[in-house]
Amino acid sequence: MKCPYCEAGESKVTDSRDAENGVRRRRECLSCGRRFTTHEQVRLPVLLVDKRDGRRQEFNRDKLISGIDMACTRRPISRRDIDRLADDIETELQRLGSGVVKSRDLGLMVLERLRILDEVAYMRYASVYYDFQAAGDFEEQAQSLRQGQPEPLVSVAAVSNRRTRTRSAPRRSAPGRRPTA
Repeated sequence: MKCPYCEAGESKVTDSRDAENGVRRRRECLSCGRRFTTHEQVRLPVLLVDKRDGRRQEFNRDKLISGIDMACTRRPISRRDIDRLADDIETELQRLGSGVVKSRDLGLMVLERLRILDEVAYMRYASVYYDFQAAGDFEEQAQSLRQGQPEPLVSVAAVSNRRTRTRSAPRRSAPGRRPTA
């Protein structure tokens, strides 16, 4: 660490304290004897999100919170709960350590937590995530929620193909699902 006064390269640490986002160190230059403060902060690796269309984007916490906010509109869910939910997801992503997460997996992480937090918010998020097209989709998901099934009724293949399907194309039904007119 160079001294900001004389630019000498040698200093000693006289005091260290935990700070809000890292460690605060008080240093003394061994050349000129002046004291200065440094702040050390852990820098986590950049998280990337693999989008369904093949693009990669940097993880955006604000975008995550925005999606959760929309699902929680007019629900008795505090800002603190939403922030905690986002913190929990971000922490889990960092803990996984791969640096890359599929958007599908990120959506499932949100759904998993919303299912516990608020059923209506869960259904709202699921309707966008699974691209519900009919009232029957809501009914099936609600039935899944009531039965406590850990996996949603919509198949993973249907989720991964949903963005490539055009709105005017006929709807393909999942196994065990009646086709809609």
